[in-house]
Order: sequence, then C-alpha cells, then structure tokens
Amino acid sequence: MDYIPSKLLSNAVDQFSRLPGIGKKTALRLVLDIIKRDENSVENFASSLTNLKKNIHNCKICGNLSDEEVCTICGNPQRKQSIICIVENIRDVIAIEQTGTYKGTYHILGGLISPVDGIGPSDLNIEELKSRIEENEVEELIFALSANMEGDTTCFYLSRLFSKKVGKISQIARGVAFGGDLEYTDEVTLARSLETRTTYNAE
Repeated sequence: MDYIPSKLLSNAVDQFSRLPGIGKKTALRLVLDIIKRDENSVENFASSLTNLKKNIHNCKICGNLSDEEVCTICGNPQRKQSIICIVENIRDVIAIEQTGTYKGTYHILGGLISPVDGIGPSDLNIEELKSRIEENEVEELIFALSANMEGDTTCFYLSRLFSKKVGKISQIARGVAFGGDLEYTDEVTLARSLETRTTYNAE
C-alpha cells in the first residue's frame, strides 16, 4: 500500500496491521471506520484497550485471564477442583468453555516443550502445576494439547512427572483439532472428544 494521504492515518494503519491476521488493507478499513465514528465512541474504544492492558490479570492458580487474582472458574465452588484440564493457551480454555459440558478446572502451560525452538519445561507454567498437585488432591489430569511432536513430548514429560501423584491421567480423544486449532473445532465435536477421553499411555 503505497499511498496514504495522512501521516496520522498511516501511523494508525501501521499499529492495527501489527495485530495477528490483520493486513494493511484490513487495517486501513478498520481505521477509516473509526474515523467515521463520533468522538465519544472512539474515546470509549481507546479507554477499553487502556483499561484492559492496565487491569487484566493472569489467574494466580491456573493462568487464565481474569479481572481479579483468581478467575471465575477457579473461584467457582461448583467446579470440580480435583479435575484439571491441561491446555496450551487461553484460547483453548475459551473453546472448551463454549461447549458448556466441562465442569472441572484448567491449567494453562503457556506453550509446549520444543527443544528445536529452545523451549524447555522451565519455560512453561509447570512448576505452578506441580504446586497445585502437591497442595491439593487431584483426581484426574486431562491432556488437551496439540497432536504433534511438541504436544506429545509435553504429554510424555508431564505424565512421567505426575503419574504417581494423581489418581488418573487421561487424554482428549484424538481425531479432532488440538492446541492452537482447538478454537476452530465445532462445539459438539469438542464436547464429544472430552466425554470420550481415554487413559493416557506414555509407552
């Protein structure tokens, strides 16, 4: 995109285009739409982003995004605190919650073990998970990680680490999208894959 008539417009387009999945043309369309809006609407939009950045937290228990120190899932007495679903990122939590069927809690690793990329266990939220398991009686760990080498490596590592410390280790049914693609799986398929989870075998 060679011609933009205003430096202010160009700067705004550059900022929007830094967002994932937003190209220059889409960024320009969004910025032009914002320009059409009244000043109060734009100020509310900007304020919501500023407040989001300043005030949102990671849940001190599971790592989920929250307005408070503890997220609404971990703080809900009706959720089964003894069942922990291990996921890669926050988008996976959102995808599973949209099924409306899972009644346990989560633990967000923040990535997967990948020696090729220089990502080891110490780079993930594994120590936090270890503390949860040591401080509470955990009935079941559910692996809901990517069905690739990194996901399998992470599952294997965690199973070896916790197999003697929890009642059961299971894995979400294969044949559906995992990890970063979990959000694109339809709710019925995802709910079924949780219900038909199988015991994890590290062999």
